[in-house]
Amino acid sequence: MKGDLAEILIVPGDPDRVPKIAKQWGSRRETSSRREFRSFTGEFKGVPVSALSSGIGPACMSIVVNEASNIGVKTFIRVGSTGAIQKNIRCGDVVISSAAVRLDGTSNCYIVPEYPASADYEALMALVEAAEVLGIERYHVGVTATTADFYAGQNRTTVASCLPFSSDMCGMLQKARVLNLEMETATLFTLASLYGLRAGSVCAVFGNRITGELKPGAGEEEAIRIVNEAVKILSEWDSVKKRRRKRWFFPSMLRGAQLG
Repeated sequence: MKGDLAEILIVPGDPDRVPKIAKQWGSRRETSSRREFRSFTGEFKGVPVSALSSGIGPACMSIVVNEASNIGVKTFIRVGSTGAIQKNIRCGDVVISSAAVRLDGTSNCYIVPEYPASADYEALMALVEAAEVLGIERYHVGVTATTADFYAGQNRTTVASCLPFSSDMCGMLQKARVLNLEMETATLFTLASLYGLRAGSVCAVFGNRITGELKPGAGEEEAIRIVNEAVKILSEWDSVKKRRRKRWFFPSMLRGAQLG
């Protein structure tokens, strides 16, 4: 219902991550809990904010974007977990997605595959700024791959591993400098762009598919801290834009520079 969610919405996959996010807020209240969708609304450093879990997979993310945007959400920031496919990325690191490879399937229901899945530049910059402000050094910025399936869709061995799609996808993506695999970001970016909304994504690295390292829960606290701080930063930038009567944010606004 209108009023249940703030204009800025944090979207974890795991319903149990929602209270972890809200724990850092100054005030909070649970607004709903049904199936995989659990939500809290409150304030972080004076900024109205909500968190709503999406559950697992791109189709569930589509439900969140469609339903939440219909009741006034204008900014979506995913905070989730991921598997890295570059050797230099360790468990406990954080990946901030600049764009996503659309292997999700769901976004193809909305627009042709050639349409890009890219982060909103303000959300992307706010997440990077948040990591720097918080002194979190082990973060990476780059392209994510979003898959429709956790098993064969991510090159895990299954009885269906003979399918053409299950060839060396990880190797191909690794060579293309893709950083990580997960299951929601491309859907979020595509729909948000089509609907004229802001979207960003930050994920904690729980495992590395190349090195075999696995540490569930590693980096989750850092990713949550980053996403909450990014909410405050985006709100500050929105205030600056409003005062300057500008539609688009640009860094020199913060120095008070007058551009011609």
